[in-house]
Amino acid sequence: MQPKRLPFLLAAPAALVLTSLSASADFTYNDFSSTAGLQLNGAAAVSGTALRLVPSVLTSGGSAFTTAQVPLGGLNSFSTYFQFQITNPIGIVDEDGSGADGLVFVVQTVNNNVGGVGGGIGYAGITPSVGIEFDTYNNGVGAGDPSGNHVGIDLNGSLNSVVAIDEPDDRFNDGTVWNAWVDYDGTLNNLEVRWSRTQTRPILPQLQSNVNLTSVLGQNTAFLGFTAATGSAAGNHDILNWQYVDEFAPILVPEPSSALFALGILGTIFQSRRRRA
Repeated sequence: MQPKRLPFLLAAPAALVLTSLSASADFTYNDFSSTAGLQLNGAAAVSGTALRLVPSVLTSGGSAFTTAQVPLGGLNSFSTYFQFQITNPIGIVDEDGSGADGLVFVVQTVNNNVGGVGGGIGYAGITPSVGIEFDTYNNGVGAGDPSGNHVGIDLNGSLNSVVAIDEPDDRFNDGTVWNAWVDYDGTLNNLEVRWSRTQTRPILPQLQSNVNLTSVLGQNTAFLGFTAATGSAAGNHDILNWQYVDEFAPILVPEPSSALFALGILGTIFQSRRRRA
């Protein structure tokens, strides 16, 4: 399947235009001037038009999840894209400077909640779940951290990643806007993660793993969202925008000049007409 190009919604300030369209569970937040459809927990709040999961204060945690469980689509496949930014790092230092602890994209079935703070990145203890961590502090090999700047695929609330890789070139918490893509192909049980400082989607994934999402979650619906936490070091952890499609349809970065497409709502879940390439 060819990658799809989804448009940013140009409406303001609500970020979402609603109309009843279809039974798919696709949604787009081109910013978070409205958080309709999301439950914010712990320290999470809107800052400007960003979703600030946790501010730059010590020992805090926050999360944001869909208010209802979202269908994961055919064979539990999905693709998602988001931008994040971590600013104002403070506190104790590791090998690449101050700031902690990172954020996690989470697919989980429990509820809208926040897990362990500090090295738990707001994800620790959330089970059953799959998490993609962007970790900014080295808590040591015993905590499953290969470095103070890495990406890992986590299962069932454990930060001892099943697979992890360093981001050797740039710090995630240096104030840069980062782009992230997560794609899951349920026909192959293949989970892929990509990230870049630019909006050009990397051709090859930097991280991937064979994960049977059905077996991990025990069902084909889930709460989707993000967690973050701080400990003896901190930073502002912001999600700037977010897109999700309930099929394996890798997302290319939208062009601002694209036409406006409406979103629908089914219950408390934002939905859109499925657009196939």
